[in-house]
Amino acid sequence: MAVAEQAGFQLRNRNPDVLTCIANLSNDEVFTPPEFANRMLDLVAEAWATDHDGASIWADSTVRFLDPFTKSGVFLREINKRLVEGLAEEIPDLQERVDHILTKQVFGIGITQLTSLIARRSLYCSKWANGEHSIASSFDSADGNIWFEPVEHTWAGATEFIETADAEGRPVKRGTNGRCTYCGTSQRILEREDGLETYAYAFIHTNDVHARMAELFGDDMQFDVIIGNPPYQLQSDGGTRDVPIYHHFVEQAKKLQPRLLCMVMPSRWMAGGLGLGEFRQTMLTDKRIRELVEYPVSREVFPGVEVKGGICYFLWDATYHGRSAMSTVRDGNEVSRSSRDLDEFDILVRDGRGIEILRKVLDRKEESITTILSVDKEFGWTSNFSGYHSIKQRDDVPLYYNSKGKRLVGYVARSQIKKSAHLVDTWKVLTPKAGSDGGQRIPDVVLGQPMVVSSPSVCTQTYLFFFLDNQRQAESVASYFQTKFFRFLVSLRKMTQDATRSTYLWVPVQAWDRAWSDQELYSKYELSAAEISYIESMIKDLGGAHGG
Repeated sequence: MAVAEQAGFQLRNRNPDVLTCIANLSNDEVFTPPEFANRMLDLVAEAWATDHDGASIWADSTVRFLDPFTKSGVFLREINKRLVEGLAEEIPDLQERVDHILTKQVFGIGITQLTSLIARRSLYCSKWANGEHSIASSFDSADGNIWFEPVEHTWAGATEFIETADAEGRPVKRGTNGRCTYCGTSQRILEREDGLETYAYAFIHTNDVHARMAELFGDDMQFDVIIGNPPYQLQSDGGTRDVPIYHHFVEQAKKLQPRLLCMVMPSRWMAGGLGLGEFRQTMLTDKRIRELVEYPVSREVFPGVEVKGGICYFLWDATYHGRSAMSTVRDGNEVSRSSRDLDEFDILVRDGRGIEILRKVLDRKEESITTILSVDKEFGWTSNFSGYHSIKQRDDVPLYYNSKGKRLVGYVARSQIKKSAHLVDTWKVLTPKAGSDGGQRIPDVVLGQPMVVSSPSVCTQTYLFFFLDNQRQAESVASYFQTKFFRFLVSLRKMTQDATRSTYLWVPVQAWDRAWSDQELYSKYELSAAEISYIESMIKDLGGAHGG
């Protein structure tokens, strides 16, 4: 009789596999497809074999696995399947083997009440671990080894308060607009009536993750492998921006000192992300990152879900110290693979094929074009600024702004310009901060059309701008901006649609006395035919600049 039939449940050949059909809860909590989870488990198994003289991790009955943010339970289910097969020789009796695996080796923490039930159903074939239909026969509790209990946020830093009362009627002043000290999310957004999900994840809402694990699973709990796909972000600031939280899960997992750590997360950390500077530096300098696999197009991994900037997963190995194997996958194909020191630059260049080109440019130690580039909101006006008029009056200055996707010009009195007045009387090359979508489609234009505008002029936050002394210089910069070479260097730092000032850091200044072409730039920086071909394949023609 087959293994699956003996156990009274199907470990294989589920047709269809329900976990390939389940819908995501949101873009923040993305269910992992089984096929992708198994790629990560294959990577874990390879690293374990390398570290243990070729031994199979699935044939070791002492190894403990933890998914500390389980949603569908796919990682736990696939680990169970592999262990059931791998331990057949050591524990011949199937029921005894299944009980050993589920009670001693496989553990999870649900991120919500709903996902904990889904995960138990995936792993135990019952939403109750000790239920009639559970494949485990040794659990006393309904939770089994998949824990979930509601956890509260810890609010601090409030500046607005309400008068209320405690359970005994005594007056209490309570803050209403604080932030959680653990995850940074907004109290105003997430503090809702009792009974609704708070998204206060147990794994990161603690100062002592070791104590939390002892509380959940026992004092002697040490996990060999931590693996999973954490929540990515929470809303904050009235929904105008999202607060990343995935890095907190990575940091907590490392504190548990596993042998191997394998996690999925958005790729934005490599070059940007709100509040991720310290995390990025820690990741780039961590020599224990054995492998890093990056997908610029998230839909290749999570069908129907767009994660801006793509997604990646990494393997962290406590026994490893060296260069990281980094690969980029597009359309199911590995388009780039290299062994790299991740901290060579201040950010992580995703595609290894561009690194040698970048080195050739940076080796010349030329000044960065950011020396003539404005900062964000240079004149102090946000993109929705409306304090302008449409008919020019005496001493007015043209104001360039964008409305409903159209580039428009209004006028403001020079006396209204309180910030960066020294830049008003310069020629400018305006560039929209919103460009293409960060390499989702190849070839990519990377940036929007530049626009040359005469002196005097100002603009809203919609634009960054290069400031020059005269028209000839401005037109020279615009020609440079339109080259594939220029936009390729920007693309190495640009992860999402937003082209911030820092994305231009690696673009060198040129002499502003000519109209620049790619051929001149390729020759100047001594690029090889293969390097030129690569740039040409990655960057799309932009066309002519607009005049203003």
